[in-house]
Amino acid sequence: MSRLTTHVLDTMRGCPARDMQVELWAIGGDAPNLLKSVRTNSDGRTDAPLLDAGEMLAGNYELIFFVGDYFGERKFLDRVPVRFVISDAAAKYHVPLLVSPWAYSTYRGS
Repeated sequence: MSRLTTHVLDTMRGCPARDMQVELWAIGGDAPNLLKSVRTNSDGRTDAPLLDAGEMLAGNYELIFFVGDYFGERKFLDRVPVRFVISDAAAKYHVPLLVSPWAYSTYRGS
């Protein structure tokens, strides 16, 4: 089942990042296009896929995580952008973020 999902883990507190704003942008073409703006739930996930099977298109995308707002400080990280490519619109893409106020990592999950 094709879809795009994400989740955010707060590595400073050791828990899911609840109520973090996340934006999904399509970045191909002339100008970036905001596709969705959502907030994470109590499990650090979105309530629905960011893109479901009917919305999945091959192309370049960017997730922007509002880390500074979540942690209530902007001493180092503010927005964390993650650019990625959907090369197979029939596949599942999961883009998690592990984050603290000072560092982050991401990967293609399952």
